[in-house]
Amino acid sequence: MAVMDGTLLLLDVDGVLNPVRRSSPRFRRFECVAEGEWFRLLLDPRHGAKLTALRRETGATLTWATTWGERANTEIGPRIGLPPLPVIPIDGDPPRPPGVNLKTWHVAEYVRGRPFVWFDDDLGPADLEFLHGHPGVGEFLVVAVDPRDGLGDAHLDAARRWLTARRRQAAR
Repeated sequence: MAVMDGTLLLLDVDGVLNPVRRSSPRFRRFECVAEGEWFRLLLDPRHGAKLTALRRETGATLTWATTWGERANTEIGPRIGLPPLPVIPIDGDPPRPPGVNLKTWHVAEYVRGRPFVWFDDDLGPADLEFLHGHPGVGEFLVVAVDPRDGLGDAHLDAARRWLTARRRQAAR
């Protein structure tokens, strides 16, 4: 395993691991109850192995960045073959500029200068501007995922390329 500098691989659930439509026969349907609400999930069991391989190749730490919070470890991770992962707490509604996603503020507070790749389907220009201007945020790559299709090999490859390029630069 490559040893990196605390690099994080941030995972959203809805729209990323749980697309809004069944984009491939590999996705399986699940139902769960969370906080008294029924949720329909479409999950690809292969995602766990692919994300674990990316973690193993790059040394980055897989971390949940989702409003599912700890429920991602009980409802999502086991269904795709991921062990319990660290969770970025997304609680409260801190003041933030217009157009900035609630998760963005919490991610910026959590990373503490560590580089990260963030797989998300709901970030826009205001989020990127916020991240670039936040004093606790260093290098990062946001990999935009189409919520209709969810996470695919091209997204994982983009993360792998960025992480590998960072590792090569650090070795110089």
